[in-house]
Amino acid sequence: MSPSDSPSVRRHQERLAAEGIDVVRVTYPDLIGTERARDVLLEHLPSACDHGLAFCRAVYHTSPQGDVVPVTGGLDAGLPDICVTPDLDTLVPLPWEPGVASCLGNVTDPVTKAPAPESPRDLLRTVLARCEEHGLHPVIGPELEYFLCEAVPGSPRGWRRYGGARGVVYTAGLRGDDDNHLLRVLRLLRDAGLGISGGNHEFDGGQFEVNLTHSDALSAADRAFRFKAAVKELARKEGRLATFMAKPFNDAGGSGFHLHLSCEDENGRNVFDDPSAPHGLSATARHAVAGVLAHAPALAALANPTVNSYKRFGPDTLAPWLIDWGLDNRSAMVRIPPERGSGSRLELRLGDAGANPYLLIAGTVAAALLGVLAGEEPPAPLEGYGYDTARSAVLPTTLSAALDALEADTALTDVLGKDFTASYLAYKRNEVERFERYVTDWEFTEYAHHI
Repeated sequence: MSPSDSPSVRRHQERLAAEGIDVVRVTYPDLIGTERARDVLLEHLPSACDHGLAFCRAVYHTSPQGDVVPVTGGLDAGLPDICVTPDLDTLVPLPWEPGVASCLGNVTDPVTKAPAPESPRDLLRTVLARCEEHGLHPVIGPELEYFLCEAVPGSPRGWRRYGGARGVVYTAGLRGDDDNHLLRVLRLLRDAGLGISGGNHEFDGGQFEVNLTHSDALSAADRAFRFKAAVKELARKEGRLATFMAKPFNDAGGSGFHLHLSCEDENGRNVFDDPSAPHGLSATARHAVAGVLAHAPALAALANPTVNSYKRFGPDTLAPWLIDWGLDNRSAMVRIPPERGSGSRLELRLGDAGANPYLLIAGTVAAALLGVLAGEEPPAPLEGYGYDTARSAVLPTTLSAALDALEADTALTDVLGKDFTASYLAYKRNEVERFERYVTDWEFTEYAHHI
């Protein structure tokens, strides 16, 4: 029986039609976590399930400005196809777009039928399968920040931060959000089934944070990916720009992507908890922390994936700068929140909001797994305010350095896969090369009138 003949596809068609939906948007993430998609008319959904949707594989190798980066398997292979098949288990109506439902797509090579090497969602599946082999089931709670911007026609950038209020960190309501942007976003994302628990105005003007509920790692990545795409779409409907880039403004802090990680066993018990152990953390939890610390330089290439990412770091930024961990200490790279029991977990504060959710989660879980398998203990936890280079090693300070660390970390790249790693390194090194050739406004201001 072909997918189009299956009762499941017919039931989805009938349900969607009854809800007034006549278009299914099939989406998937590219290497940088941008949403790629095609709208399929409902009557053609069976065909899409039967044959898949053809996309050029080089979409994974395309820069944000539309240039095709020379990565193996793209231009050199004559720009072959990938095949994207609707994952109907992820179908949700879009409350902000009447008549449209969205689902994620599974990406395969049309010749081998295997997952496409660059597919971030399949990379995460591969890492999670390794965890399953050792009886570990990662649970993830994502926290993401973003800036909302308003159009300023004729200005150099074309955009400015939404709202002018200062000192409204950790507030809600009109005080820091005079158009109730956040309330609209929370309600619409809740109605889209994205597992939103709450949100607030963040530290800087026009900056917001939204928390997603904890769930299994793949679901958390799916929801974080869809969350980012949805927030940007909702901002467009308001005539605004939502940006998740790490540090969009010189006079403001950056936007983080913090991950809360715990692990459960086959019976759903949190294996990070042990009341009799030091700090109430089990050996598994401590080994996981040690693994994240050990692989942090390489992990930075996935957690901080842009040239801009490294402008978020530095002393007194509340963004990690050193490779350390602490008990309920927000100046540490890995923070252990105070909850224990079923709430025992670590919080990785390394990532910025520009990270691809699938890659950040895959890399973090892989590093934690390697730590568990190695069985090593972390150093003593940080006490007091961090950012003391005499106490801890410094993270990579540029994207180039992070990419070099990723390439050198063969234990981590073995888990992530050689084909994915090669494609990612080639793509990102091209980004660095393009930036290094570009003349910035800072350079003109600094030199043009004086040299």
